[in-house]
Amino acid sequence: MRSTRRLGRCRSGGGAVTGDHLPIGRRVAYLRARRKMSQQSFADRLGKSKSWVDKVERGVRSLERVSTIRDIAAVLRVDTAALLGRDARPVGAGERIEGVVRIRAAMSTYEMALGSQAANRNFLPADRLARQVEHAWTTFQHARYPEVVELLPRLLIDVQRAHVRNPEVGRAALVEVYRVTASVLVKLNEATLAWLAADRAMSSAMGDRVLVAAAAVQLGQVLRASARARTVMLAAAYQIAPGDGDEGTPSELSLCGSLLVQAALIAARSGDDRTTADLLHDAAGMAARVGDGHDHHRTGFGPTAVELARAAAAVDLGNGADAVGLHRTATAREGWRWLPLEHRAAHLLDAARAYLQSGDSINAARVLVQADRIAPAEVRHRPAARDLVALVVRDSDAPATIVQLAIRLGVV
Repeated sequence: MRSTRRLGRCRSGGGAVTGDHLPIGRRVAYLRARRKMSQQSFADRLGKSKSWVDKVERGVRSLERVSTIRDIAAVLRVDTAALLGRDARPVGAGERIEGVVRIRAAMSTYEMALGSQAANRNFLPADRLARQVEHAWTTFQHARYPEVVELLPRLLIDVQRAHVRNPEVGRAALVEVYRVTASVLVKLNEATLAWLAADRAMSSAMGDRVLVAAAAVQLGQVLRASARARTVMLAAAYQIAPGDGDEGTPSELSLCGSLLVQAALIAARSGDDRTTADLLHDAAGMAARVGDGHDHHRTGFGPTAVELARAAAAVDLGNGADAVGLHRTATAREGWRWLPLEHRAAHLLDAARAYLQSGDSINAARVLVQADRIAPAEVRHRPAARDLVALVVRDSDAPATIVQLAIRLGVV
């Protein structure tokens, strides 16, 4: 009776099999029976043995090859999505677009130009505003990007009004909201709007070297492909750098080191391996003094973060094998689990690129599935991640898990 009920739940209006709870072997057996095919007939059409079919249907043998899954779907005359129990619809595309439109609208209010008119409107007390900014950052670092996109339009207006009312008190909140806005827009591949947010963070921070350095970290992320941006990163780093190599607070070292990392990644993108190595060497010295497990100014800076940056730089320089080695070493460190989920998931995308460069689609698929498990929005809402999944799934040796993910993302 239990089996009958489970099969019943997998029927949709047209009789197709859906739902994630039914194992693929059971799904194959169900669809084969609907086609009134015996195991022997089904095996003959696949070019397999009856024993092979029986083991698949009982779950004794797993289906790991993409080509085999596609062959089974073709014989059963269903699409791969139905066989795997997934709907082949892209996830969240409409919501992403709508959210970006609302952020753009909020950034276009120009509350500061309205002066006293804006200041007299409803505004949040400073302590409540600070808590909301903190919440936005925390939500971002937990890789809950749809929630961040939902929060930002109202928060942008609130911090702009607070800044108009009291420029000095409201400036830090304004810079931080522009920073987190730029960060999430980079994830969504909204380059122009992300640049605008980062630029506003820089402009709002002027006159405060700490805020300038913090804002410059996001500017580096936005302008990763621009070789000229390296000069901006280094200038901001020198402003915040301690005068003596043995001095400097962990907060200052984290900002300075993060800017050196950004400069190194920009250098790697332009193919300058020597400058990349020198900058990361300097950043590593600062990271050793900060240690792992800290998150000064939302940088996550520390020895493990620098090692992850080395891996990302190696990928950009085309050294996939080196990047794989760095990935394995860094993720085995204790500091790996202390990094924010967003940071870890973003690195796993870099690791997937490294494995692809090394011709290892199996491990590329593995780390993409791992990223989806720990931070689903990193994979499901980032165009760069969707592109990686689409690349990996084309390999005939790609495991069934990546096929399921690709179908869930609507990229096959």
